[in-house]
Formats: sequence, C-alpha cells, structure tokens
Amino acid sequence: MRIVVTGGAGFLGSRVIRALLAARGRKEGLPAFESILSVDLAPCPVEDPRVSSLVGDVAEPGFAARVVEAGTLGVYHLAAVLSGQSEAEFDVGMRVNLDGTRALLEAARATGEAPRFVFASSVAVFGGEMPEVVPETLAPMPASSYGAAKAMGELLVNDYSRRGFVDGRVCRLPTIVVRPGKPNSAASSFASGIIREPLAGVASNLPVPRETRLWLSSPDAVVGNLVHAMAVEGARIGPWRTLNLPGVCVTAGAMLESLARVGGAAARALVREEPEERVARIVCSWPGDFDVARPLALGFTRDGDFDGVVRQYRDEFVR
Repeated sequence: MRIVVTGGAGFLGSRVIRALLAARGRKEGLPAFESILSVDLAPCPVEDPRVSSLVGDVAEPGFAARVVEAGTLGVYHLAAVLSGQSEAEFDVGMRVNLDGTRALLEAARATGEAPRFVFASSVAVFGGEMPEVVPETLAPMPASSYGAAKAMGELLVNDYSRRGFVDGRVCRLPTIVVRPGKPNSAASSFASGIIREPLAGVASNLPVPRETRLWLSSPDAVVGNLVHAMAVEGARIGPWRTLNLPGVCVTAGAMLESLARVGGAAARALVREEPEERVARIVCSWPGDFDVARPLALGFTRDGDFDGVVRQYRDEFVR
C-alpha cells in the first residue's frame, strides 16, 4: 500500500515526501500508506527505508503502468517541464505535461481502485483580461503552452474523477518563493532569484515592472497544502475538483521592500531592474490575486505576509 510521487527527486517533491512521512498516522484523513515511491529522472534524496525510487520518464510508453500498480493509495503528479522550457520546446512540453499526465491517469484507471490523484497545476492556466480578484468560476485562458497543457490536465483529472477512475484533486499552485539552489527554466524563476541571490551576496535582476502582481506561497505552505489535498475527502471538495491554492498577493516592488527589511539595504542594492520581454510576456499574463474562500473553508492555509516568506528562507538556507 503506497503513495507515488512523480518529481520526487526535486525540491518540491522531496519536501512533500518528507512531510508525508512526518504526517503518517497523525494527519486525519491521510491514506494509511506503508511506503512511498519516488518517480523522477534521478533517485530521490530522501533517505528512509519506506522510500524507494524508480528512475524514468512518465511519458515513455509502458512506464506509467510500472508506476501506478494495484495497491496504490494515492498519486502526486508533480513532475513537469516548466514554463520557459515548454514555450521554447513545444513538443517536449506537451509530451511530458499532457501525454505523461494522461498515461498516469490511465494507469490509475487500470488498477480499478480509484486512487486519490493530486495534480499540481498552475496559475498559468489563466490569461487575457482578468478581474482584480479571480473567482473560482473564471474560465482558463492560458497565454503559454505550459498553461495550455496544465489546463488540459485539469480537465482530464476532473473527467476521470467524474467517471470514478480516480479520486482527483487539482491544485493550482501559486509561484513558490523562495526556492533554494540555482535558477530553473520557469518564467517565474526570477521571483526566487531576486530574494535568494541578494541574500547570498550575488547580483540579480527583476525583469518585470515593479507593479506586476504575483500570487506567491512559501515552500512550507505549499507542501502543507499538498499533504492536506491528499487527506481531504473528495466529497467535501465536490464534483469540480479544481482548487486555487491559497497564496499572498504581492507586487514585485513590495517583494524588494521585503528584501530590504529582512536582508538589509546592501542586499536590496544587488537587484537591478532590466526588462526582459520574453519573461514579462508570460508572467504578466498571470493573475495576481484569487478568491480562496472555498479552499480556506476546506482547511487549506496560507502565509501571513511576504516578510515571513523571506525570513523562512533566510533562517533555513542563509548561513
């Protein structure tokens, strides 16, 4: 009896695995799993006898059937080709983000056991003209190939849930800030970079206007919400399984102000402001604030303010 985590070797996936292990037997509603299978292009860094790794590509023919077998209680599908690479390499993005999702859903369907299926989606499903605060009923209108693949994945999870093939939960993640390590291929990578690099004494760039609103969450808040997504009863979510996970609305300029308050004037001075049209075209199409009354009522949580997000990163990673 196991839980599967695709993308389990990554920053988010490995933290979800650690959180699941800590919550086992303590979190009400969480399936009583015995082991966790990490699926990624590299072995999982979590060293625990209950964790094993399967290295491979979920979009490869036949691989998903090895991932989701009888006795799988739940699946976290976190693996994806990120927004920047998806825009630059259309075929790669669609193969992994859409075909890989369908393959995992089909493997779950084949078990006949309707496992819980947590699909990590994104605010990138939105685009075009939007209200100041996005309601739950706003239809996706993606302005990127990454967003389009995620929107199609959302519909698949909802329909497979309607048919009783899986017990799905679609979690539209805020942009996760601050991610440690090196920049990745996400168009939103700068949102971590303008905090992470200056706190390490390294110069960084803000490529979008200061007034750009961003929907952000700390890693701890996102991981806690993903664990909760597996635990909450599907009947409580209702027939439409898509949730805008809670975040905080922060402008790029306010992020720099938080950096100055938490990291000091010297850190703030390391951030230059040079526009990058490619990044701005994608990021500025995303909404900056959401109505999250329903997720909050279901027990999901969010950060108190962005200063706390910066302090969380500083206290854990800055030496």
